[in-house]
Amino acid sequence: MNTRLLLAASAVVLGAAGIGASFLPDELLEALGAAPATPLRLVVQLLGALLFGFAMVNWAARGNAMGGIYGRPIAIGNLTHFLVGGLALSKAVLSGETDPVVMVASAVYVLFAAGFALVVFRSPV
Repeated sequence: MNTRLLLAASAVVLGAAGIGASFLPDELLEALGAAPATPLRLVVQLLGALLFGFAMVNWAARGNAMGGIYGRPIAIGNLTHFLVGGLALSKAVLSGETDPVVMVASAVYVLFAAGFALVVFRSPV
């Protein structure tokens, strides 16, 4: 598995989501059907900061070996994030959510979860 490509792709996806949530929280909340109240706006901005920070970690680590002891924590962190997020999004889709954004996000998260599962549970090449 090409971990450089996996980390770079996840960095781009997480970075785009992080920038969007950080700088467009009102528009994001409105698109999701929620009122842009101040506490909720701050939560979305903090989520954006978290996603962007995670993207920067992935971008910085893209050249490192993920199978060794130094890259393993990054791979496990990514696996946990994408697995839990993928399960939550998939549950929403299976419960009848038909919003195309949620459906695409679910598919993206499940694909990244599968990729990082291969990295974590396979022996390094």
